Amino acid sequence: MMAGRTFGKKLAAGFGLTLLLTVVIAVTSVGALAYVVNSNNKVIATATDNLAGALRLQTTMEARISDYRAFLLNGQQQYLDLTNGDRTAFLSQVVGLRAQLTDQRARALLERVSTAEASHAALLTPVIERRKQIKFLTDIAQLNAKSVAPARQELQDSTAALVKRVGQIVDLDRAHASARATVAVIAIIVLGLLALGAGAWISWRLSRDLRREVGTAVGHIQSSSAQLEAAAAQQASGGRDQASAMSEITTTISELLITSRQIADSAQRVSKVAEETADAARSGDSTIDQTRTSITAIRTQVDQIVQHMLALGEKSQQIGGVVDLVSELAEQTNILAINATIEASGAGEWGRRFAVVAEEIRKLADRTAGSAKEIRALIEDVRGAVNTTVMATEIGAKAVDAGSRQFDDATNSFRRIAQLVTTTSDATREIELSTKQQTTAVEQVNVAASDTARVTRETEASAVQTKQTAAHLSTLSGDLLDLVGSGKH
Repeated sequence: MMAGRTFGKKLAAGFGLTLLLTVVIAVTSVGALAYVVNSNNKVIATATDNLAGALRLQTTMEARISDYRAFLLNGQQQYLDLTNGDRTAFLSQVVGLRAQLTDQRARALLERVSTAEASHAALLTPVIERRKQIKFLTDIAQLNAKSVAPARQELQDSTAALVKRVGQIVDLDRAHASARATVAVIAIIVLGLLALGAGAWISWRLSRDLRREVGTAVGHIQSSSAQLEAAAAQQASGGRDQASAMSEITTTISELLITSRQIADSAQRVSKVAEETADAARSGDSTIDQTRTSITAIRTQVDQIVQHMLALGEKSQQIGGVVDLVSELAEQTNILAINATIEASGAGEWGRRFAVVAEEIRKLADRTAGSAKEIRALIEDVRGAVNTTVMATEIGAKAVDAGSRQFDDATNSFRRIAQLVTTTSDATREIELSTKQQTTAVEQVNVAASDTARVTRETEASAVQTKQTAAHLSTLSGDLLDLVGSGKH
């Protein structure tokens, strides 16, 4: 199998290499053709534009000379306008052609044309002005324009030289394009020859590897056939032993099936007891919650009692302050009554009446002071009782808090019990489910064991057939080796 896969990889590699060379040749051919086409297009476009520009420049120059001569003959303004228009077009064409030309010699010739045109135009200007003054054709001889002819000849010669140079450039570009096309064709031919050589080498290499690998594979097949024949004999012997072992396994599985069913019944009973325990724990948890609610209400009432007692203590203190004020007023009233009695004793008959009133006021002040002392004593008793009640209430509140914490602990304990019972119940259900699944699995294993015993018998029969097939395979491998020739080197 390894030899077949190796040859398959080599075949794929050879095909891939051949395909790669084909793609390279195709890409190179397309690139070369595109390069040649672009070069030719560039030569045709650029060179043609430059040559056409040079020819247009020459044509415009000749048209200007013709229009100038017509103006000299008839003196009409339209020919002068045509002459000026031709010069404007000529200058515009010079600017455009200067931007297109890249050859230095051609640019120098263009500058020569521009200089010659400027000199020619400078000589034409005074001649044109004198022609405007001449009314009769017989007076044209007075223009004396002999100096214009050399300038015109220089302009025509420089323009002709420029056209000739641009034509030479076009011929050179065409020659270069043809050379590039020739190089591209040679490159395509060389690549094609390389591809043919590579294909031939790959075919020879694959053929050699095929003979070698097939010969090696045939040797392995012959060796494997002998081993397969021996293994088939051992398999037939082992099949009989396996059939007797499967009979014992079937008996053991039947006993395991009975045990699994008993475990499932026990797990179901444990699950039922766990559910009852969980219900009892949840009921105890509910009772403790109700008791906690009652304790919370008692704590709230005790807190209210403490607040009322504290308020009562504050009121008794306020009353004590009022009693102190009353006692102080009684003492001052008593002092004033004594002073009034002393003053009344020196006032005669009128003073005695006032003394009686002062005495009554003093007695009232004494009774008021006595009542204030009694009220103060009662207030002190009330304060003592309030303090005692507050202390007792605080002790009761602490006892209520301790009881609440104990109930919290008991509640947590019941909840943990409920959780543990729930966990136990879940585990019991899982055990029950697992046991049922195990019972089902055991039944399936029992069926599989029966099938395995049947397959074992069939394997024993097929082992004999395998032995015969191995012998036939050894014969076929010899025929294959003869077919491919000497494959071992």
